[in-house]
Amino acid sequence: MKSIFEKVKIQQKLHLPFVVYRKPNSKTLIGIFQNDDHLYFTEDFKQEAFVFAPFSGFPVIFPMEKSEVKFNTVYFDHEIVDHDCLTDENPVERESFIQLVQKGVEVIKDGIFNKLVLSRTEAVHLSDFNLEAVFERILHHYGHAFCYCWFHPKVGMWIGATPEKLFSAKEYKFQTMALAGTQSYAGTDVVFWKNKEREEQEFVTDFIVEKLKKESSEVSVSDAYTTRAGSLLHLRTDIEGVLNQDANLKNIIDILHPTPAVCGLPKDLSKAFIENNEGYDREYYSGFLGEMNYDYNTNEKSTDLYVNLRCMKIEHNTAHLFVGCGITRDSNPEAEWKETVNKTQTMKKIL
Repeated sequence: MKSIFEKVKIQQKLHLPFVVYRKPNSKTLIGIFQNDDHLYFTEDFKQEAFVFAPFSGFPVIFPMEKSEVKFNTVYFDHEIVDHDCLTDENPVERESFIQLVQKGVEVIKDGIFNKLVLSRTEAVHLSDFNLEAVFERILHHYGHAFCYCWFHPKVGMWIGATPEKLFSAKEYKFQTMALAGTQSYAGTDVVFWKNKEREEQEFVTDFIVEKLKKESSEVSVSDAYTTRAGSLLHLRTDIEGVLNQDANLKNIIDILHPTPAVCGLPKDLSKAFIENNEGYDREYYSGFLGEMNYDYNTNEKSTDLYVNLRCMKIEHNTAHLFVGCGITRDSNPEAEWKETVNKTQTMKKIL
């Protein structure tokens, strides 16, 4: 990884954009280095580029023709050391989030929503931040996730390891997933999922399948199963099929983003509730990112996008962590708070 991070240091000194990332279960680290500091956006999703999209707003792209690409093999020639993480809970943040969840449960019981996804942010002071060391720990701990570090001088630096694919397609064959529910990993993937968690997962699956039928000729759905992401377990369903000849990426993204797994159902009402009640700007958390219309490793035409979860924004000497949880009528506000605490702990360990 040394040669890519030497290039990263040069880009940082020149205040130029870059992204380094590794796809799930891959040993290849890819670096895309934009040669100017312009903010390029997309509205039609027709460019060959790396895309970084916010929860709400215009996606930023690093166009292929404006960038240099580098590759490294991911390997670890020394022991990766875990760090102890902070466990203190902020009582003000706790009470605020519990009240938010309670409000969400009430509007669901009133019949306005089927599901809501509510989130919060937490600031962690960084006394000595080493980007290369932190990213190495992310790669080591999250082999099954999409791991990335993205930077633009006009936006900021974001780092993450997301377990959730938004959408991938190649030659009209597509894949996506429904991911919901969270438990701490305790040495086994054989766990019990409550009705609340299974119901939450079914909402996500049904929404995606129903919407994608309009753009596809075939859709198949796996049984729900437990999947691991670092120290957390989730309930997952795989969805795949064949797109119609006239399907286009913009329509598909409009259908899927934001998914019920990060927003809720109905989508527009849920998004409005989130923006009016969470009390902060999600920015790029629960947006999406990845390769758009081009596979940088194989030079083939394909798309591979991931939901931006398990992420943080690095700003000066502070890491802003972003975590959320799905809310249904059976949600317990105290348990939902604990779920977000578990998620922040996994992120703090790599800092």
